Amino acid sequence: MDVRADPTRQLVRLRGRSYVAFVFSPVVPIVDWLAEIDATLARSPGYFVGKPIVLDLAAVDLSSAAIAHLVGSLSERSIRVLGIEGVDEERLGGNMPPLLTGGRACVITRNEPAQKTEPEAKPKPTSLLLDSPVRSGQSIVFMEGDVTVLGSVGSGAEIVAGGSIHIYGTLRGRAMAGVNGNSSARIYCQRIEAELLAIDGYYQTAEEIDVSLRNRPAQARLEGDTMKITPLN
Repeated sequence: MDVRADPTRQLVRLRGRSYVAFVFSPVVPIVDWLAEIDATLARSPGYFVGKPIVLDLAAVDLSSAAIAHLVGSLSERSIRVLGIEGVDEERLGGNMPPLLTGGRACVITRNEPAQKTEPEAKPKPTSLLLDSPVRSGQSIVFMEGDVTVLGSVGSGAEIVAGGSIHIYGTLRGRAMAGVNGNSSARIYCQRIEAELLAIDGYYQTAEEIDVSLRNRPAQARLEGDTMKITPLN
């Protein structure tokens, strides 16, 4: 009897993964808005390379050709648009990024069905402690609260936190605090050599940080819509 084993069927494995995307909301005149993008890139070259970018066109009324030209202009600046929102789908051509819907800002509370908490369930941590340095190229994202690093943050590395950021060493990379809309968040470090500091969307690049603060303990905080960087001692 000829017995043939049926080949095992390989199932498609789907996994969810979330990313923090930058949302660009252009305003008219577009030429001036692109000039602001160029100024940002001049202070921090390559900052948006490899980052997920969403283009929100709700505030402007652009034709299909104008949208295509805008996406191309961003691509020339090494800014790749992942998707577009705030526009009718018929305005997007076949070679354009897809229309995205359902996106929400991090500050908005998710409305999810209430679930019974099992007795063994533990509350999510509101702080993240890293007992080793953050090396160049690493990206640490913790949206739930504060991030503390018991070491240094290398050049090219980044820390993204929903709360404050505490660096017990040298900060050479990028630190972005209060990304959930927390304007009271702060950034502390024992030695400031940062490429970029940001709190609740307001930022300063290395060229804008007072040279007298270099290599000193410092803190960054917001006063209104202005970032203040002051020494710790």
